[in-house]
Amino acid sequence: MSKLYAISDLHAALESNRQAITDLEEHPDDWLIVAGDVAERPDQLWEVLELLKERFAKVIWTPGNHELWTIQEGGTSIAGEAKYELMVEVARSAGAITPEDPFPHWQGPGGDCVIVPLFLLYDYSFRPREVSEEQVVAWAAEERAVCSDEVLLSPTPYPSRQAWCAERIRKTCARLERELPEELPTVLVNHYPLREEFVFLPRVPRFAPWCGTRATADWHRRYRALACVSGHLHIRRTDWRDGTRFEEVSLGYPKQWRQDAGLKPYLRQILPGPPGPAEEPGTIFHGR
Repeated sequence: MSKLYAISDLHAALESNRQAITDLEEHPDDWLIVAGDVAERPDQLWEVLELLKERFAKVIWTPGNHELWTIQEGGTSIAGEAKYELMVEVARSAGAITPEDPFPHWQGPGGDCVIVPLFLLYDYSFRPREVSEEQVVAWAAEERAVCSDEVLLSPTPYPSRQAWCAERIRKTCARLERELPEELPTVLVNHYPLREEFVFLPRVPRFAPWCGTRATADWHRRYRALACVSGHLHIRRTDWRDGTRFEEVSLGYPKQWRQDAGLKPYLRQILPGPPGPAEEPGTIFHGR
């Protein structure tokens, strides 16, 4: 029986993570969602996606913030939207489906649905109401919450990451309204959580501003999502809201997963999925 799996935050620049990917067994009938933070460099992204494409029938990728970090290539700095476009072409060349490609139609167990890889960024709106946008980075730093994106993720040619996020939301909404078939549910895939309440960061709660946008809070209802897949937090968990399952599917850094177990236990099965909880809200932790 075919299955739809998901994982994110493979961080393949790290040797133990890269070895676990290499050792993963074949799943010739299954599809795999890779929800961002595979690698910072184009060659590493290609190697990982090419390897995964050899092991799965289909691979769907969306970028995380690490894929967007500025790099030096041949004496030229590749940053911002140009870096995103480069990584999209690299992913395509490895045989993966990207947020810029036609949405794949899943017709396996769990029912027909459309898988929707998204690239939306964040806009610092996951912050307390009393903290202004201008104050948010300093507010986070008060408790030592600092994101490398402030140095490494350029919004070029947009004036800010918030402006880039707003444009991605505008373009994505227009495309979803235009291209999604009304009769089919979806699986929404984004590196960042789509709802603020699911940003669970007990050790660094003030990191939340770099974790999404409030503009997507109702997307699970608006776009008929069976499941919403995300990563970024490095804390695996399952949540339910309005009958939709929200899956955080990160692998993470070597100390955040059992290297002796390999990668297989960290592939989260999205379809066919479990029944919803009898009561909401429901939270199921996956802390392997």
